[in-house]
Amino acid sequence: MSTLTLKGPYWLTVRQHRRALWALPAIAVAGLAAVIALRAWAADPYSVPTPFPNRGYSVLRLSMEYAGTGLLFLPMLVGAFVAGPLTARELESGTWRLALTQSSTPKAWLGAKVLVAAVVTVLGSAALAGVYRLGWAEVSGTWQLHWADRGPYEAAGPVLAAYCLLGVALGVLVGQLVRRTLVAMAVTGFLTGLTLLVLGALRWSFLSPVVATMPFPGNTASLMPHSALLMDTGLITASGERLPEYACIERTGNLGVCPADMNVTSWYLEYHPVSHHWPTQLIETSLVLALAAAALYAAFRIVGARHR
Repeated sequence: MSTLTLKGPYWLTVRQHRRALWALPAIAVAGLAAVIALRAWAADPYSVPTPFPNRGYSVLRLSMEYAGTGLLFLPMLVGAFVAGPLTARELESGTWRLALTQSSTPKAWLGAKVLVAAVVTVLGSAALAGVYRLGWAEVSGTWQLHWADRGPYEAAGPVLAAYCLLGVALGVLVGQLVRRTLVAMAVTGFLTGLTLLVLGALRWSFLSPVVATMPFPGNTASLMPHSALLMDTGLITASGERLPEYACIERTGNLGVCPADMNVTSWYLEYHPVSHHWPTQLIETSLVLALAAAALYAAFRIVGARHR
C-alpha cells in the first residue's frame, strides 16, 4: 500500500501497519488464482489422469465449503487486529502521544485508524466475496453450499463487508476501553463472533416465510421449490390447529395415516424462497452497519471526553 499521497496520522498508520494492511489484497489475489485454476480443472475433469472423473469438481466444491467457513472468521480477525495492534498497543505503550505532538488531535488520531482500517477492510472483503462467488457459482445448491447455509450466505454477499466494518468499530471502541493488546483482541473477537451468531439465528425471522398447504394425505415435496429454505412443516386440523408433522406417526406408525379423532385435513409448509436472499442480506447489512455506527459514535465520544 503506497504512502506517497497520505499525510499526517494517515501516513503514520499505513506506515506502521503496511505489512498487515497488504494481507487482505494478497489473500484475494491468491484466492482468485486458486478459484480460476479449480474452475478450469472442474470444467475439464479428464485433463489429469485419475480414477475419479469428477475429481476437479469435488475439489472445487470442498474448497468452497472450507472457504465459506473460513470467511466467517474474517470479521473477528479484522476486529482483533484493529483492537490490538492498531489501537490498544499504542495506548498501552504510550506511543500514541507521539502522534499528538505532530499537530494532531486525539480525534484525528482515532479517525486515521478508523478510516485506513475501514477502507482496506471494505475493499478487501468485497474482493474476497467476489472471488468466493466466482467459485461458489459452480457448486451452489450442493450439500452445505445452499444459498441460505451458514458460510455461503455470509461469504457471498454484502453482509460480509458489514460485519468486517463492525469488527473495525468494535476494535477501536474495545481497544480504548481495555488498553491491553491481547485482552482487547480477545474481547473484540468474542463480541464480533457473538453478533454473528445472534443475527445469524434471527435472520430468517426478518421476512415472513411463504406458507403453502395441500390436502392430507399427499406428497409435500411438490409444495416447495427445490431451491427454497424449509422453515417448518406439519399438519392442520379441521379447526385450524397446527400439529407437528410426526403427530400421526406416534399413534399409527405411518406418516400418511392419522386417527379420525385428530381431524387432520391438510399439510402445511413454511419456507423462504430464493427471492428472499437479497432482501434478507440488505436488512441484515443495515442492522450490522447501524451497530457499527453506534460503536464508532461511542469510540469518538470516549476519545473526546478523555483528551479534552
